[in-house]
Amino acid sequence: MDTKAFKRSLNSSELYHRKGFGHEAEVFGQMQSEYQSDLIQQIRDNHYTLQQGNVTIRLAEAFGFCWGVERAVAMAYETRQHFPTDRIWITNEIIHNPSVNQRLREMEVGFITVEAGKKDFGAVAEGDVVILPAFGASVQEMQLLNDKGCTIVDTTCPWVSKVWNTVEKHKKVSHTSIIHGKYNHEETIATSSFAGTYLIVLNLAEAQYVADYILQGGSRDEFMAKFSRAHSEGFDPDRDLQRVGIANQTTMLKGETEQIGKLFEHTMMRKYGPDQLNQHFLSFNTICDATQERQDAMFQLVDEKLDLMMVIGGYNSSNTTHLQEIAIERGIPSYHIDSADRILSSNRLEHKPLHRDLEIQENWLPPGEIVVGITSGASTPDKVVAQVIEQIFALKTSEVADRL
Repeated sequence: MDTKAFKRSLNSSELYHRKGFGHEAEVFGQMQSEYQSDLIQQIRDNHYTLQQGNVTIRLAEAFGFCWGVERAVAMAYETRQHFPTDRIWITNEIIHNPSVNQRLREMEVGFITVEAGKKDFGAVAEGDVVILPAFGASVQEMQLLNDKGCTIVDTTCPWVSKVWNTVEKHKKVSHTSIIHGKYNHEETIATSSFAGTYLIVLNLAEAQYVADYILQGGSRDEFMAKFSRAHSEGFDPDRDLQRVGIANQTTMLKGETEQIGKLFEHTMMRKYGPDQLNQHFLSFNTICDATQERQDAMFQLVDEKLDLMMVIGGYNSSNTTHLQEIAIERGIPSYHIDSADRILSSNRLEHKPLHRDLEIQENWLPPGEIVVGITSGASTPDKVVAQVIEQIFALKTSEVADRL
């Protein structure tokens, strides 16, 4: 499939919308009311610090809703206003935040069901309106919806679209796209659908394995088993790793993406020589500014003396998980929660440790004076962050009262 030609055709269709519908002012007021917080603004205005009683809150200087997420949610709200009586669907969660997605359900936006790991578009009919979420949709899904005669509202973040353009460039010059990402993440699925030949690596260790194979060879069967769900159809490591280009899932750790890019640059230089590098390696900057800013702010925050760290965001949010990794690497007691409802009491907290299911943590809140670091993923509304802070203040106030 000529994905570039299809996108050009889709862009010229009257049933395809990539911008809002002129309801910006109404939607802005609605979103301010539902997602913003006076408390968070107060903390921002006070140099990202707030002390109350024996609790000091230190807020990361970049956190929460990014521009791409805010744009996607606003477009979804506008879509409901513009099509007040139409059936509206969304191909996936608009963003990885449970409260925002629940709000869309309350607005009677239907979510495409998933059966045995596959989306079922059977209920979507001609004339229905379908929203594509912030992290995009595969080109196959777009084609299916276009063939059905649906009105498509595309809220894909421009940073994600930039990555799609990058893998198109790889494809044009017959380079394999090495995509740093999670093979089953919606964004990476969408990106790989625009690629020609591709291989998805999760981390630096997997990238090193590929680099070693390029330089030294190895067991083809072992290679294919290791990446069994992370490559294009017909992929052959002995044939398809001679020319490579780098792309990434926009929410991955910036530093790791850069390391992977440098690794493959050096690998191809060693394999083919410096004078042949440009024929065997391509790299474009596809690191999302917002992801980078939030990670940089987190590195700055964990340099301070913190008693604990609260990382707030959806459990399936990749960028939130990476913020949690930064705190854990510094040895700071850190808890990833998706809402204040996870704070059960000063003695019990329901949270998600890295790579594990939800657990209950006993005695999570230290007694006495404490400094609490707070950050949130790019899909988390300020209001959710404020509710967590308010709950911590309330528990610590109660602790003091109990001693009197």
